[in-house]
Amino acid sequence: MTDPAAVERDAAEAASAFAHPPVAPDATAAYGDHPDQVVDFYAPHGESAVPAPLVVVLHGGAWRAPYDRQHVTPLAGFLARRGFAVANIEYRRGSSVPHQGAEGPVAGRWPETFDDVAAALDALPRLAAASVPRADVRRTVLTGHSAGGHLALWAAARHVLPPGSPWRLPSAPPLRGVVALAPIADFAVARELGVCGDATAQLLGGERYVAERLPYADPSALLPTGIATAVVQGREDIVVPERVAESYVAAAAQAGELVGLTLLDGVGHFPLIDPAADACAVVAEEIAQLAW
Repeated sequence: MTDPAAVERDAAEAASAFAHPPVAPDATAAYGDHPDQVVDFYAPHGESAVPAPLVVVLHGGAWRAPYDRQHVTPLAGFLARRGFAVANIEYRRGSSVPHQGAEGPVAGRWPETFDDVAAALDALPRLAAASVPRADVRRTVLTGHSAGGHLALWAAARHVLPPGSPWRLPSAPPLRGVVALAPIADFAVARELGVCGDATAQLLGGERYVAERLPYADPSALLPTGIATAVVQGREDIVVPERVAESYVAAAAQAGELVGLTLLDGVGHFPLIDPAADACAVVAEEIAQLAW
């Protein structure tokens, strides 16, 4: 049973993270015909003539429809103030109503959620060049929070997807690295812990598809990637506990790859995307280390 004090702390952290007003983008571009197939772009603040690294943000929310990119626009604005160009990607998520016995809105769409992330990243160099000319796409860093952290790790691993996957790339994507924030990075551990109401099984289309689709979706099965990767995790996180991140890092090590893991004491799930929290500054520094 979760400690009531931990639940209270989590609620306070969530309230702080969601209290910021949305930050409007400088430009929005479509990468497909669906209303959710869009990217918001934020120009870097300041007058520097040096092109700015591009940070690609993938929002969380357990891949569920009620949670869209708006809740990470304060993070996008925060990163733009730090001198980064930012692309905040929207993607198709699960349905807005429960079905098939699920409690609450269903997580994700198979294969649309993955279709969209792959398509958005493939289109990003072209869209960024038109929308944020000061962005240096050669210095692209992916970041994502929670379910978005999963998608960031997955997107960086498309070149090691099983042969025949429609999302597989012939070579590694041109990224400087990935900073995954409390990511749902190991599906077996996430399922064992019941993370987000077993959202991982819903993302894969339901229990009967889990074994078949897991090799195409679970970051812990898509290693090594050869791409610099860092994970930032709050030790007090009760939404996606640190054991999930630790298991992914261990799987990477077993595959011969070093993944950085920054564990933050006294921090839960939401301060990582809260510009008012010290943890968010740590995130920005991790991104900067890879971008520059």
